[in-house]
Amino acid sequence: MRCPQCGTRDTRVVDSRDLDESATIRRRRECPACSARFTTYERVEAARLVVLKRDGVRQEFDRDKLATGLAKALTRRPVPGDAAERAADAIEAELRSSGSSEIPSSRIGVMAMDKLRAIDHIAYIRFASVYQSFEDLEDLKREVDSLFAEGRTPKPGKKVQ
Repeated sequence: MRCPQCGTRDTRVVDSRDLDESATIRRRRECPACSARFTTYERVEAARLVVLKRDGVRQEFDRDKLATGLAKALTRRPVPGDAAERAADAIEAELRSSGSSEIPSSRIGVMAMDKLRAIDHIAYIRFASVYQSFEDLEDLKREVDSLFAEGRTPKPGKKVQ
C-alpha cells in the first residue's frame, strides 16, 4: 500500500479489525519512511452483473432499482415492510450464484414475478400488468384466472363465486 504522505510503497500493518460481520477489514498502517499513520479498508469486490435490455442496451445491475419496483407493487399490501428488500436480496443472490455476468432483463422480470406471486397475488398482478403490458382486460382476466386455478383458498368470511 502506498503512503498518502510521501508515496513510499512499503508500508506496514499496525492493526487489523473485521467490520460489517467480516465483510470489511480495517487496517491501520504506518509508513517506515515518514512515520505517517493512515487507515485502509478492504472489501471483496463482487463480480459485476450486466443486464441485457430488450433493445440491446447493456446496463449494470441495480439492486435498488429492483427493490423499488417490488416495493411499488407491494404498496399498501398486508406484507412485512422488508418483503421487497428480502425479495431483491434473494433475486440478486440467485443471479450471482448462476455464474453468468450478463443477464437478460426478461429473466430478472420473471424472477421478480415469481417472488411476488409467492408473497402476494395482488402485488403480483400489479407488477405483471406493467411488466407484461397487458393489451386488454381479457389478458388480465386470464392471469387472474391462472391464480385461481392454483387452488388458493379464499380468506375467511369471503364469498367464493
